[in-house]
Amino acid sequence: MSLPSEQNWLVLQNLITDLNKKGYEIPKGVNPEMGLIRSTISSYKRDPSHPELINGLANAEMSLNKIQGTLLTIAEEEGDDYVDHWLDLLKRVMRGEEVFEFAQSRSKFLVNSPPGLTTGRINLKIPLAEERVQEIAEWNGLIIEFEDDVTVELHGDKPDLQVGLKEMGSFFLEQ
Repeated sequence: MSLPSEQNWLVLQNLITDLNKKGYEIPKGVNPEMGLIRSTISSYKRDPSHPELINGLANAEMSLNKIQGTLLTIAEEEGDDYVDHWLDLLKRVMRGEEVFEFAQSRSKFLVNSPPGLTTGRINLKIPLAEERVQEIAEWNGLIIEFEDDVTVELHGDKPDLQVGLKEMGSFFLEQ
């Protein structure tokens, strides 16, 4: 089951896409804001009881309303029928209907990440020799965890992590 805010986000995202195809320029802050809103919604779904996430969702919904106004103003250039179509979708969302399917995020949040350290995750297409990764991790003072044969998590200070990940970039060329 998806949240009304997810459906609202999807309608607006589809409207942005359609307006772009029609040659309209979307204000610069809209797309980054839509990305933040999607992250907020996804975070809330993982823990709907957390007070900060509840407040974050409320703020996200206010931002969606503001973006909706901006986009519908742009959509008016296409005429009443065009605006009515999008308003109909938004009304259906307000009634709790699911008008679009919300794609499942492939991102996973790390629950037991060491405190005070930055974490990086690498997903490879083919398994990798464990020794090579361990060597790079040791050289850069990183903690390494193998989730499976193709998923590696690295923990460390941000500058060390960046250097380690950069050195591991060659692994992607080998695939």
